[in-house]
Amino acid sequence: MSLPVIAIVGRPNVGKSSLLNSFAGERISIVDSTPGVTRDRVSALVPFQDVVMELVDTGGIGVVDQDDLSDHIDRQIAFALEGANLILFVVDVRDGITPLDRAVATRLRERSEEIPLILAANKVDHPGLETGIHEFHQLGLGTPHGVSANEGWGRKDLLREISEKVWPTKGVEIDPVMRIAVVGRRNVGKSTFVNALAEEERVIVSEVPGTTRDAVDVRFQKDGREFVVIDTAGIQRRKGIKNSIEFYSQVRTLGAIQRADVVIFLLDASEEVTRADKKLGETISHAHKVCLLVANKWDLTNGEVATEAYADYLTDRMPGMIYAPVVFTTARDTRNIQTAIDMAQHLYKRASKRAGTGELNRVMEAILKHRPPPSKKGKAGKVYYSTQVAVCPPVFALFVNQPKAFSKDYKRYIANALREALDFEEIPIRVLFRKRESLYHD
Repeated sequence: MSLPVIAIVGRPNVGKSSLLNSFAGERISIVDSTPGVTRDRVSALVPFQDVVMELVDTGGIGVVDQDDLSDHIDRQIAFALEGANLILFVVDVRDGITPLDRAVATRLRERSEEIPLILAANKVDHPGLETGIHEFHQLGLGTPHGVSANEGWGRKDLLREISEKVWPTKGVEIDPVMRIAVVGRRNVGKSTFVNALAEEERVIVSEVPGTTRDAVDVRFQKDGREFVVIDTAGIQRRKGIKNSIEFYSQVRTLGAIQRADVVIFLLDASEEVTRADKKLGETISHAHKVCLLVANKWDLTNGEVATEAYADYLTDRMPGMIYAPVVFTTARDTRNIQTAIDMAQHLYKRASKRAGTGELNRVMEAILKHRPPPSKKGKAGKVYYSTQVAVCPPVFALFVNQPKAFSKDYKRYIANALREALDFEEIPIRVLFRKRESLYHD
């Protein structure tokens, strides 16, 4: 099961960044009284009991940015909401309900019909403010939870409520349906590829750019297995987005990446890799998504380029995707489509593998013995134990004496060594360094 994603949203200055820092037990998001300090999405992995969640801090909804980046901020918020498993809507108990709170509630209400929403009344920094919590019932978004990011009051109860809503089916088998998002810029052949996979015309194919506007789920069976392939709108540069329909098409594409088990990233082999291709590759890489690069329209190269040379070219142009294998297809003639689906299944199976705690700790012991953690400011890093907390992509939690004692270079060494030892080559993995005392226990 993949890590659940929680989007922290609300108007400016309600304490979203402080709440993220409080949950994470370290200063991750910038905290400042100036509205609009947080612009991009800032995330942290937060363990609570036997659950690890990814919390995403967002910019203030409705902020007027002094650098004219309001549209950018709003776009990042939309991305966070589209990819979230739960919304944490934060309000300020000291201010009471403001008109902007009501506007945010209206915006979130439609999304809350699809995924859970929790209303958090923050800044309950002393008992005298507890009575103000009940005012927020008026928003019609359920019972508000009082919390103080600064004092820690109510934090454990709020984390417990979040974990129960996003991880309600402990012990239940994972849905066997594999979800594949087919992404790429416009006119690289995504819809043709999806129809070839399904072996029937399930989505419209047209030479007109932008025919696909929504993220369309196509369910079909192949080789005795059931798949859901998500056909998406073509990604384009931000300057090329002309209206709200195109804007939300891009949002839904990025949401499809978030909910996919495997991303099939289509490129037009007859054209050079573009800036939009590279940006999409960065998005997939930053999301740590299992990915298969598909060089489509290979017939148009007329055999002038060797497959090995083209693979090297992709590595050079998109170094962040170096882990992703490459398949060469001609979707129009269904050439190598079976190879692509076979490779996607293979990657999914490997990414779904869970290492036992005993095996993982034996591997970690060998890794640490081969290259012990260096000392930083006179203090050596120490790993007490490790465990795998999620699959697809694999996520490992290392509980240590002091996360800051481990340099970026050493963390990279650990990740690469784990990937090699546990047969996760071609699979992105995440390694979480957590201070042992930072786990929240009853």
